Amino acid sequence: MASIFNTLSIGYSGLSAAQVGINTTGQNIANAENEGYTRQRVVTSAADPLNTSAGNVGNGVEVQDIKRVFDNFVFDRYSQVSADKEYSDFERQSLEELSTYFPEIDGVGIKADLAEYYNMWQSFSDNPDNDSIKVALAKQTETLTEHITQTQDQVLNQQMQLNDQLEANITEVNSLAQQLADLNKSIDIAESGGGYSANDLRDKRNVIEKSLSKLIGAEVSQGQLESNIQIDSNSNTRTGSYTLNVNGFNIVDGSTFHPLTLSKEDNKYGFYSVSYERQDGTLIPMEEKITGGKIGAIFDLRGGAIDTTSGMPNDGVLQKTVTDLDAFANGLIESTNNLYAKSARPKMESNNINLNPSSSLVSSPLNINPGSFDTVVYDIDGNEVARRTIEINAATSMSGVSGSNSIEGQITANKDDNADANANNDIDDYINFNYTPSATGDIKLELSMDPLSESQGYTFAIVDNLPDETFASGTNFAGAIGLGSYFEGTNARDIKLNSQYINNPTDLHAGYSSNAGDSRVALDMVQQQFESYTFTAGDEQYDTTIYGMFDITSTFVGISTNSAITRNETVSTQFNATELEYNSITKVSIDEEMTNLIKYQTSYSAAAKVITTVDQMLQTLLGIKQ
Repeated sequence: MASIFNTLSIGYSGLSAAQVGINTTGQNIANAENEGYTRQRVVTSAADPLNTSAGNVGNGVEVQDIKRVFDNFVFDRYSQVSADKEYSDFERQSLEELSTYFPEIDGVGIKADLAEYYNMWQSFSDNPDNDSIKVALAKQTETLTEHITQTQDQVLNQQMQLNDQLEANITEVNSLAQQLADLNKSIDIAESGGGYSANDLRDKRNVIEKSLSKLIGAEVSQGQLESNIQIDSNSNTRTGSYTLNVNGFNIVDGSTFHPLTLSKEDNKYGFYSVSYERQDGTLIPMEEKITGGKIGAIFDLRGGAIDTTSGMPNDGVLQKTVTDLDAFANGLIESTNNLYAKSARPKMESNNINLNPSSSLVSSPLNINPGSFDTVVYDIDGNEVARRTIEINAATSMSGVSGSNSIEGQITANKDDNADANANNDIDDYINFNYTPSATGDIKLELSMDPLSESQGYTFAIVDNLPDETFASGTNFAGAIGLGSYFEGTNARDIKLNSQYINNPTDLHAGYSSNAGDSRVALDMVQQQFESYTFTAGDEQYDTTIYGMFDITSTFVGISTNSAITRNETVSTQFNATELEYNSITKVSIDEEMTNLIKYQTSYSAAAKVITTVDQMLQTLLGIKQ
């Protein structure tokens, strides 16, 4: 039976509900600028009525729950586009930095240095005996090589910076994933038994989920979806089993955390590999599995999977730039050295090639082609006194007995090169062949004039035979092994002018022989810039000029940067639209909260009035009794 005390209870329930509403509104206002906070609403319902003879009598109000105004569908889109934007922002920033290393559009850089380098060879061909031009040529060559190595060093340093960022970001992923697993456990405890929603914990979890999405493109899978349409038509919440995965690999499974493993111990350059450890202990490489977020961008820029042989990444924008620059530098080195071997001198020494003496030259890693080259001997006056053709085919090796198919066998063979029946004026009489380990253990090819012939001013040269008159149609024997080199090194990291010419530029040769006015080598160098060569960059080959190979490299960087900028603008537009939609649902509106505050204040005052009225009624009843 309803009584006056029941009415007092109804007023009290109204006060309590209004107080909860004011507290919730105050919480929203206090956290209005808190990133990740989701506005909350009080869910109330009428209390179970009292059954009386007059009918059901109201029994006040009950606070059922305090719910977040949250839409999982919008949040999932927001997390995904946040990952896309983080990827795009980082890609754009990194590629804009990379593009500054190739300032060709401003008329400066490697291409401008290369043009001036060939201009100096032209000047040298016009004045082959001018020592000042030799000094200028050597200095311009140093400028070119230093710019190439500096650019390559900048690209490699950026690549290693990304590698260091990979370590920091994977460590952060593991830390956040551990926090997420702990939060899942806390949420399960707080919401067990059908209690109130753990709103603040869920907000923290969403913040971590978005952070992991931005870092690694992680996605959340959860059981069932519950609608909260009583507080907002867009409000819904996922409940039940919880996993956070990266491309199907569960990093967080409920309250269990599966860390990602970093390793660089087996890599000579210090590149990190990332692995996922299965329950059976098997490590699964993750470089090609992680495609989203900042870490996905790092892999696409630095390169993903590491080649076990070279220790360098197999792919990636920066790695392709490194590979293309190396191909450009290697092509410049080999083609130049092959031409410069035509200039006669008393001794030529190759790079450290460490090739088995009996191994096939054509089948080796060296860029040696089938064909032939001539060894030519000149006297002190620059007259040709002996010439012998050395054949290279699939079976030709470096060393072998005299008369064999090897380079040594052909050079040392007892032949009458001049067809003059004189056995003492042939190539085998002038040139000594040596291909044995040095004191340091390095194996180099050394060709030198016989001491007596050298004392008489004799010199020799290596001249490639060109079947179709193009420089690339020869064997490239001298260029491939660096025999009598103009450039030292093999790639963009170590290219430099031969130390002999750095120390004494006047030793530079413009001609084939020592004759005054001979400028044939210098003219060949001028022609070189118009010749096409085959450049091997990883799995790709380019048939182009030296200028063309550098243009391929710089154009790739420019196109990649422009594409990244365009993608970033598109992704940013999508992100802004999705963020606006997400904020319109979840973010606190101060104007709306102030309206709610007035509503709850009015409700509180009205409920207080009910209690005041009941109090007056009680006073009346007590007065009647007295």
